[in-house]
Amino acid sequence: MPTNRRFRRVVRIGPVQVATYYDGRGREKHTAACTAPRCGFATDYDSRAAAELAARTHRCAIR
Repeated sequence: MPTNRRFRRVVRIGPVQVATYYDGRGREKHTAACTAPRCGFATDYDSRAAAELAARTHRCAIR
């Protein structure tokens, strides 16, 4: 059964959204996910700075 993630501190950097959430073990995690169609970029990070850096440097392969 998937966990219900409550995202907070959601910010948009270009086509990428960065958000903070707590994982199933109660640890704070940060995610960066591209909202462009057919891109598929989404990763989790331990620090907010890493997620924002990934969002700033992301380039979609599909144009």
